[in-house]
Amino acid sequence: MRLKPEQLGAELQKGLAPVYFISGDEPLQLGELADAVREAARQAGFLTREVFSVETGFEWNDLTVAADSYSIFSDKKIIDLRLPSGAPGTEGSKALTAYCERLPADTVLLITAGKLASAALKTRWLQALEKAGAVIQVWPLDGPDLIRWLQQRMQRRGLSTDPEGLKILSSRIEGNLLAAAQEIEKLYVLYGPGHLSDQQILDVVADSSRYDVFKLIDCVLAASMKRIFKVLSGLQAEGVAAPVILWALTREARTLIKMKRAIAQGQNREQVFKNNQVWDKRKQLVSHALNRLSEQDLNSVLLLSAKADRQIKGQQKGDEWETLRTICLVFASTPIMADTA
Repeated sequence: MRLKPEQLGAELQKGLAPVYFISGDEPLQLGELADAVREAARQAGFLTREVFSVETGFEWNDLTVAADSYSIFSDKKIIDLRLPSGAPGTEGSKALTAYCERLPADTVLLITAGKLASAALKTRWLQALEKAGAVIQVWPLDGPDLIRWLQQRMQRRGLSTDPEGLKILSSRIEGNLLAAAQEIEKLYVLYGPGHLSDQQILDVVADSSRYDVFKLIDCVLAASMKRIFKVLSGLQAEGVAAPVILWALTREARTLIKMKRAIAQGQNREQVFKNNQVWDKRKQLVSHALNRLSEQDLNSVLLLSAKADRQIKGQQKGDEWETLRTICLVFASTPIMADTA
């Protein structure tokens, strides 16, 4: 059977399936769903767990041996198979199909995997897993789905806020559910259960140097030269990793390019803002940046970002922080002679 992530809890309450296959590239959801299966198995008496990671040198025959062997400590066991690539390969496909055709007694097979390619959905091995147990795919959350997830996560801690507070939190964590979970825990520790105001959320998220990166983004969108240099220097002094800053700058450039093209194709600006999670308090800032920056400017940012990335990795000479400053200047539409090679 195929399940949505939110359906797993109810299914586990009904009883354990012989096989669970959980895949995706969103680590928090993937990890928590796998933990739920492990906990349900433990409560059902599956006290032995064997862990296998499908990496270079892994022998698929080990899965067969594990399925056929019995623990001297427990009659029930869970086989925890990690498949980072999301694809088992030829030998793995055969092994998984064979496993499902002859399911061992008192054994639960839990497979956690990377994101599946669309072609994998029609493969024999995945269909065998789906027939034998449960297949669950997780996806990065955005828009209304992310807002709903944040609201539910806060409710689990006895927290609530109004829609604007949820938007603030959503815009800050940028779809990173692990960061969101950490921020919600921080809010709970600081304020305890109850209703949170917008200002309380702003005070907490602004308390982490991680979010100074987003202050930098606002500065470059506003073309505030004095603030750009102050915030960037502060980030460097605080030891914030250059790749984090580079990620934020390139992400903003790609988003602006995407928005400019959508608007050029005749899409309504308000709808474009909604599709890209530009909430009310940032609309004017982003709108001015869209009017001020050309697509050529934004492509220059991406070219310089590639240079900074090579410098960070030691593949090109030069100071990555100087390149980051140059990127900010281009974002601020300041004329410069920049070498992007």
